[in-house]
Amino acid sequence: MATVLSVSGSPSATSRTAGLLRHLDAWLTAQGHEVIPMDVRTIPAEALLGADFRHPAVIEATGLFARADGVVIGTPVYKAAYSGLLKSLLDLLPQYALTGKTVLPLATGGTTAHVLAIDYALRPVLSSMGAAHIVQGWFTLDKDIAVGDDGTLTLAPGSAEALAQVVDQFSDALGDRTALLAAAG
Repeated sequence: MATVLSVSGSPSATSRTAGLLRHLDAWLTAQGHEVIPMDVRTIPAEALLGADFRHPAVIEATGLFARADGVVIGTPVYKAAYSGLLKSLLDLLPQYALTGKTVLPLATGGTTAHVLAIDYALRPVLSSMGAAHIVQGWFTLDKDIAVGDDGTLTLAPGSAEALAQVVDQFSDALGDRTALLAAAG
């Protein structure tokens, strides 16, 4: 079906955001998509903070965005906005790196006071980067994500159901895009 780049903008190695994305990656893979996980925190800080467009890790990240049919962007919410780490990466990508892509924005946070961060902070940036279709995003409370000692992730029932709908909508939009490209091809 489609190639999906799944981007975690969390600076933490034990992040609920990254855990949620890897959980959704398995879901999308089961639906037939090729999923490529990316943790922005693994890109060297000197490349991100120094805006080194020629750094091999930045070139590789840019190539992964170019290759993807769809992109899942996940971020923890800090101070009512997406993470600075994610912003550092987005700033290094070409202006229209999301042109023609279907995008699913996801966010995690400690309080419902941050629920609008997707629509008021992240969605405008994704749109300005040329995303063809930004599907309905989803905000998940930290308390609704449990990570077991073995690394397994469990979602609260209400969150799990809502995320299933959002991911299915994203998958359907990817299928529609792939069919259109094949017909035009």
